[in-house]
Amino acid sequence: MPALDGERLTADQNAMASLQAMHGAERDVVNQLLGQSQMAGALEAFSRTVRISKLAFVKENKLYRALAGTKSPHGAQVLSGTWEDFCGLLGRSVDQVDRDIANVRAFGEEALESMSRMGIGYRELRQYRQLPQDQQAALVEVAKAGDKEAFVELAEEIIARHAQEKTALGRRLEETTADYSAQSELMAKKSSELDDARQALERSRQQVQAMPADEVAKALRAEVTAIGFEVEAFVLGPLREGFAKLAALAADGEDHRAFQAGLVGQLEVTLGTVRSEFNLLSAANGNAAWLTAAEA
Repeated sequence: MPALDGERLTADQNAMASLQAMHGAERDVVNQLLGQSQMAGALEAFSRTVRISKLAFVKENKLYRALAGTKSPHGAQVLSGTWEDFCGLLGRSVDQVDRDIANVRAFGEEALESMSRMGIGYRELRQYRQLPQDQQAALVEVAKAGDKEAFVELAEEIIARHAQEKTALGRRLEETTADYSAQSELMAKKSSELDDARQALERSRQQVQAMPADEVAKALRAEVTAIGFEVEAFVLGPLREGFAKLAALAADGEDHRAFQAGLVGQLEVTLGTVRSEFNLLSAANGNAAWLTAAEA
């Protein structure tokens, strides 16, 4: 057991030594980059875009955390190992450094270096970053060539086209929003009408349930009588009129009576089915004796 405890202690010590070495290596890298960046900022002896790429490397890999527990150059405070601390040591704000990193990531070192020599400022670079990827790529290729006149001409053309496309897209969005609002209003109206119909139906159902049986029967007889009269009106109106037109065409030699007979027969079969289903007797001579005086 003592030997086992000794092995565990040695393993723990080795792991701690490895972590300390790794942490020390990260701190060395950060300190080296700080020195290079600060020197480059003072002497302009270091490529600006390369310096920004190194800062991006520090941020992506969170190497700035290695500064935790160290003191600032003037010894005024103990650093917490944050990205803000690191940028502060460079004498720059987080926004400035993040903006530089975004430009390098968008355009690459070579194109950004060329645009910097052309005098392209942060405002223009921000506009270029908002362009679609294919348009950004076109600007990058022209920037690498170093032709400022061609670059500025292309940039103005792309930005103008992008503005037009954005305006057209905004217009389509407004139209779509208007259509959606109109549809929403229509759906709300339909929903309201449906609710009203449901409420009216529910009130009618409750009224019917509360009515005596003879009153319910009376209301139903009136309803089906109206339906029967409507069917009869269609038969004697539009259907009869259509038959008359077909009969007039028969003068040209084509006989439509077989068709008319078939249609009438179908209606008779339909009525016969209803009669059979409810076991109904034939009405006497087609008169309206089956109606009450009020119904007649």
